[in-house]
Amino acid sequence: MHRPRDPDPSKATVVVVGAGPAGLIAAETIAAAGYRVVIFDQMPSPARKFLMAGRGGLNLTHSFPLETFLEAYDGRLETVLSAVKAFPPDALRAWSHGLGIETFVGSSGRVFPKSLKASPLLRAWLVRLQEAGVNLRTRHRWTGMTHDQVHTFETPDGPVSVAASASVLTMGGASWPRLGSDGQWRPPLAELGVPTMDFTASNCGVRVGWSDILRKRFAGAPLKRIAATADGRTVRGELVITDSGLEGGAIYALSPELRRLLNDQSGVSVEILLDLRPDLTERQVADRLARPSGRASTSTHLRKTVGLHPPHIALLREVGGSVGIGTPEQTARAIKALPVRVSDLAGLDRAISSVGGLSLEAVDHDFMLKTLPGVFAAGEMLDWDAPTGGFLLQACFATGRAAGYGATQWLRQQSVAGTGKRPQR
Repeated sequence: MHRPRDPDPSKATVVVVGAGPAGLIAAETIAAAGYRVVIFDQMPSPARKFLMAGRGGLNLTHSFPLETFLEAYDGRLETVLSAVKAFPPDALRAWSHGLGIETFVGSSGRVFPKSLKASPLLRAWLVRLQEAGVNLRTRHRWTGMTHDQVHTFETPDGPVSVAASASVLTMGGASWPRLGSDGQWRPPLAELGVPTMDFTASNCGVRVGWSDILRKRFAGAPLKRIAATADGRTVRGELVITDSGLEGGAIYALSPELRRLLNDQSGVSVEILLDLRPDLTERQVADRLARPSGRASTSTHLRKTVGLHPPHIALLREVGGSVGIGTPEQTARAIKALPVRVSDLAGLDRAISSVGGLSLEAVDHDFMLKTLPGVFAAGEMLDWDAPTGGFLLQACFATGRAAGYGATQWLRQQSVAGTGKRPQR
């Protein structure tokens, strides 16, 4: 039997499920409005994926002007865009500064904490939440809820149930499941009539059928200062050759295009083009390659004339075949548009983010589930997509704050109505 944990009857209790950025800022927003908040998370400690992001410096947001910043999101994501407008990058930076965590703008325009770590920010944030009276309970795996907002959890001590006056669900998508976002919340919500969608990887690597020679010799090798093109869109950046394909910012940014192409081709491989020297024109590359090489080897000539290194040259030989390294004109064409066949996106276990989950049509403008009044959702549970560079975290913070604010407004409406309860469906 479940052991019910009844909330303080003198004050409405809000249950937040998920202790990532969206859940923590939702809890902060609700507690600031005077409500009792309890956060539940299935992991032994909070914000595991947030801390993982901190290993790369914790790219909080971007310094783009707001109008330019919003262009990174699909224009159809009106709910997400509204949340970001209400809590834009400048507001996120000010919030971080309020915790004593100063930020700076990197050379690429990305915004980072000065410490380049997530842990100092998280520690300061948890102290603030504790001082606000927020209760955090870890090792509580959410297993479902009723229409009357009684949540059930599996814990090391057995199953428990918790009644809520309002709820905010921020259980994440399905990327990096070992850090807590495993998407296992979909079936319980579907049983309550909430429409859900399958998850697909985003901001992820791609699978390429390398030869054993390239895989063994060059897995882990970087490809710096390149450009990748898919479906007519070109992105500059860096890539890394992996034993199963390619990873890196230039590929991550093309995830939407590659996902669409692969879906349209029904599993048939699709082509991307790699420009190994985007700062040079094809004519410039050909002219440099036409210089006398003397006794230098082909690899040395390619390095000295156009700056190609062993991983680039290995790709030319692997993908270009007989024309990858041929006449100066042939080699120049291959260097500027090297065709690589992509068989699939990498799996969710290594994807930075995911798409799918709860359709944005399932929530109203306050992020409340239309089929479950008083229950709100935010963060990567929702079906939205954004590139890396600060746009993912910004939207998680913004939607979490918006859902928290929506929950406080809903509770006030119930209080004004004099019921103190959720309206009957």
